[in-house]
Amino acid sequence: MSDVMTLVSPVDGSVYAERPIATETEMNRVFRLARDAQRGWARLPLEARIEYCLKALDAMLAMRPRIAEELTWQMGRPIRFTPYELNGVEQRTRHMAKIAAESLAPLDSGLEFADHGAHRYISREPLGVVFVVAPWNYPYLTTVNSVMPALMAGNTVVLKHSDQTLLVAERFQDAFDAAGLPEGVFQHIVLSHDQTAAAIAGRKADMVAFTGSVAGGVAMERAAVGTFIALNLELGGKDPAYVRPDAKLDFAIENVADGAFFNSGQCCCGIERVYVHEKVYDDFVAGLVDLTKTYVLGNPTDPAVTLGPMARARGAATVREQIAAALRGGAVAHVDPKSFPADAEGTPYIAPQVLTSVNHQMAFMNEETFGPAVGIMKVRDDAEALGLMNDSKYGLTCSLWTEDLDAAEAMGRELETGTVFVNRCDYLDPALTWTGVKDTGRGAALSPLGFQGLTRPKSWYVRRAPV
Repeated sequence: MSDVMTLVSPVDGSVYAERPIATETEMNRVFRLARDAQRGWARLPLEARIEYCLKALDAMLAMRPRIAEELTWQMGRPIRFTPYELNGVEQRTRHMAKIAAESLAPLDSGLEFADHGAHRYISREPLGVVFVVAPWNYPYLTTVNSVMPALMAGNTVVLKHSDQTLLVAERFQDAFDAAGLPEGVFQHIVLSHDQTAAAIAGRKADMVAFTGSVAGGVAMERAAVGTFIALNLELGGKDPAYVRPDAKLDFAIENVADGAFFNSGQCCCGIERVYVHEKVYDDFVAGLVDLTKTYVLGNPTDPAVTLGPMARARGAATVREQIAAALRGGAVAHVDPKSFPADAEGTPYIAPQVLTSVNHQMAFMNEETFGPAVGIMKVRDDAEALGLMNDSKYGLTCSLWTEDLDAAEAMGRELETGTVFVNRCDYLDPALTWTGVKDTGRGAALSPLGFQGLTRPKSWYVRRAPV
């Protein structure tokens, strides 16, 4: 095992950062500090814990220019977009702060001393130490989903970030340090995969909040076997969209394109497969292809660029392999990669692609692609679309494009998914819970349910002694 973790920038292949991997002694110290600090942190009033989190948020927002530049160099998102990731961080933090008191309030029976002279209620208690294992694709947004609510609920947090976005963990640490958080309440650490598994297996934390691949989620479950540690797993996606014949077509085209290609398609809830009613199929395909050809692929530090490189060359290679296999199976490509000069084999720079004549026997339509490529299939009616949308081992989100909201809600009740979007996609509302079904994982983040997952219930039966 190397004692140094290296971050290679997708922008130009240079080494952007290197950080020492924690030793076993250092790892033990970090988790011990978190354990020692947790009781004192939980004793603070909720309002005080929230105030610390809001101060940390303000400190992070003050770092926006630095964070935006670092994000572009770490994972390749164009500089014209990276400043805005903190908008979502702010929205989610402030919403969870707003609902914390109500969400964490005891569940009271309302029968104080009425039955057998007893007052019965259920309180929400912090789990203890929450170990957040975060990904690189939306590195601030995915991290804040767990970190801020966990701290507000009275837990301490240890953050292990992806090797592709090492500096994100440091900016979180900077923000909490600026807020004056007590020692041990929030810490970040650089760990290898084996060390991460050892920390879980050794019960150094009471909960693991992981966002990443299905294979990563399996590794988390294996490490946690027999420990009874709570796991919140947000894993892969192959999210579908359905365009009904009554959809506002230009609106659907614009939003589906954004859902498919923003962040170079590296989004767990991005659109990867589209089903279009036969009455509008030709117009939809033509419109989507035309819009796709307007993207500008290139160096993401250039403000004119709208499509940066993928974070890693191996990710781009996977996309190219899926596209090539689909073409061998009869798929039709509508975009010539040569029209995007920056596209180059062996690099993270890959042109966006739209495929038709695809089917569910192709990996391109049933395995997560996680890149700037989307497949489109023609369907006869809602029933066929519903069957195809559910024909997946994943289930994070889906989107329906229609003016008939009753029809959309009827379909939504049959869809096997964590979130149903109608005339929207690739979005997370903190007032709604973020969850998935099937291989997309288990658990919930944000909303009042997110607080429930970060706490445990404690029952109280309080009776006065007889006079």
